[in-house]
Amino acid sequence: MSDYSNSGRNRDSNVPSAVQSESSARTTVTITGTGSCIPEKILTNDDLTKLVETTDEWIVSRTGIRERRIAAPNETASDMAVRAGVRALESAGLGPGDIDLVIVATITPDMLFPSTACLVQDRLGMRNVCAFDVEAACSGFIYITEIASAMLQSGRFRHALIIGTEKLSSILDWSDRSTCVLFGDGAGAAVLSREDNPGEGRVEVVDTLLGSDGSASNILYMPGGGCRIPASADSVAAGYHFLKMNGREVFKVAVRIMERAALEILQRNNVPLEKVRCIIPHQANVRIIEMLSERMKLPMDRFHVNLDLLGNTSAASVPLALDEAMAEGKISDGDYVVLVAFGAGLTWGATLLRRHEKSL
Repeated sequence: MSDYSNSGRNRDSNVPSAVQSESSARTTVTITGTGSCIPEKILTNDDLTKLVETTDEWIVSRTGIRERRIAAPNETASDMAVRAGVRALESAGLGPGDIDLVIVATITPDMLFPSTACLVQDRLGMRNVCAFDVEAACSGFIYITEIASAMLQSGRFRHALIIGTEKLSSILDWSDRSTCVLFGDGAGAAVLSREDNPGEGRVEVVDTLLGSDGSASNILYMPGGGCRIPASADSVAAGYHFLKMNGREVFKVAVRIMERAALEILQRNNVPLEKVRCIIPHQANVRIIEMLSERMKLPMDRFHVNLDLLGNTSAASVPLALDEAMAEGKISDGDYVVLVAFGAGLTWGATLLRRHEKSL
């Protein structure tokens, strides 16, 4: 694999972003609300033993997953995105008319086109807004955080609704125990707002880095459905429309990439590791997170983990965990938080957040 590239708003500046964020004159982007949606149906490991040759002990010991949520047959990625979006808007104290940008990250859109973002925009009653999808797999929410932040800082937009939503159950081979035990469905959302003087307790998006390496595209992919292998009776019979993964290779790459991304985002913003109170990693496998904890020399209680109940929800993983961490009060005034993810592509990214302190 080639050495990773990265992007970020402050990468060419001589002044670290964490220092820049202290300036009242600098326009900042803040997370003003979060929301989530998980389907009602719970699929436990014991339930899976009726579908494939596996056991609860085998799944838990290798992944940390005990159950996952599965969308109803008539429940779509846009359905879940709308519900998560409504909750994020309520959390932000904003209405549909306040939003002028909608970005959805997903690898399981309702259809190839139009975009899921357009379906969400319409159902939420938003008019004359910019809306589009981004496909960066499990890194999708990190990608759209950077895209939305840059568009907000351009001055042309004020409030953005960003959503990661997935119905992964629709692309799983339920006879393949190496993949079907790992994934679940759900959606997570956030409202990003441009503010000249962030209010007390606001969570600022300080910096983001992104990277990719297409030379490793063959370790996590779905071969069918695009122009290379269009849908046909033969492609369906061959199983080309199911997710394919080389789990061992993904594991090795994931740990290394997430560690490097998390450390780089801190180093280039002059933030010591000990000031990071919460790391929200992509929820793929608890052993990946435990190894990341070990390599970064941080206790596991600094990492927010919910994959035991939700499994891997791809682009919804990070925003679901972020909404949960915010609701549980894990992000206090003055805290730095790191979001970090990797996904098919390969893609990866890390976002540094800081919660503004309240004045005494």
